[in-house]
Amino acid sequence: MFNKIEDPRHKSYIEHKLGDILLLVMGAVVCGITELSDMMTYFDSKTEFYRDKYGISSIPSKPTFSRVLSVINADVVGKVIVEIMRSYPCELGDILAVDGKAICGTGEKGRAHSFLQILSVYATESGITLAQKAIEYEDKTNEIPVFRELLNELEIEGKTITADSMHCQKETCERIIKKKGNYVFGVKDNHKNLHDEIELFLNDKINQSSIVTYETIEKNGGRIEKRICRASSDIGWITNLPEWKGLKSIFSVTRITTAQGTTTEETGYYISSLNTDAKQLLHTSRSHWKIESMHWALDVIWNEDNNNFISANSQKVMNSFRKFAMFAHKQYISTLKNKTSLKQNVLLALLNDDVCFNVMKRL
Repeated sequence: MFNKIEDPRHKSYIEHKLGDILLLVMGAVVCGITELSDMMTYFDSKTEFYRDKYGISSIPSKPTFSRVLSVINADVVGKVIVEIMRSYPCELGDILAVDGKAICGTGEKGRAHSFLQILSVYATESGITLAQKAIEYEDKTNEIPVFRELLNELEIEGKTITADSMHCQKETCERIIKKKGNYVFGVKDNHKNLHDEIELFLNDKINQSSIVTYETIEKNGGRIEKRICRASSDIGWITNLPEWKGLKSIFSVTRITTAQGTTTEETGYYISSLNTDAKQLLHTSRSHWKIESMHWALDVIWNEDNNNFISANSQKVMNSFRKFAMFAHKQYISTLKNKTSLKQNVLLALLNDDVCFNVMKRL
């Protein structure tokens, strides 16, 4: 699959195959290493492992790694990795979460919002990144039109798209419905009138007969979290309803959290093209946290925000490899009798060559 990626180097100067270089990078990232200097230290102690398992007789120099990661087509790398993940024999799932992540370390002083952003479409059940696109400061755009572009690449018939309030847009809803998909979008101040109308309706006692409620309570250590979903398909009163293509229900989710003697409460409001019960709407909206969890792991386990690759192209490539590694670890962990956490398994891969090899075999 890596052979699909064109090698931009002049043939006269190629000493190490592109596929070998990318496989070495993959191995390092599987072990939680994404800084180039740390990779070189890692390879110094793993030369025998890569020679015996993959037939790579010598390790490229640091400048070679840096040059290759800067010049290969990052978009093609991302598409190839997505293709590999999608070829894995597992159920994709029906919920696709969309969310953007800024790589904070790429920002420039004096230029607000100059950091590189990666918008991802994530299958929450299988853990597969189905599509992604980088947004650079020079592009002078944002997530909204980029997401609409990604919709053109996706087969979403029968799937439900979840996204935060930024993507609660009439045109986006229309595009999803035209492709026979569904949506669940948060509603906030970017559509203040709609938000206030939904809030007023769901909290007005006169409407309670048309509202269905579903509650869950979870306990984790000393933390108790209660969620209350209140949903209604009585939406004929919504201003400009025909402009919101496919809209069939509204709902709210109230989260009441108690931890260390302190209780907090927050309520979010949503629109959806699903005409279903409150239980399913709560499940669908909650599934969105899985893409946020994926972004959290990129920072906490792979230190993405503080990565010091200079070129934006290298940052894009490494983002794809980190997602690839996370997917491989999760697939490997799913086969274990005694499960480990993702963070623990990344450390085990670094310390134990057999674990590293078995994780990479999942790819």
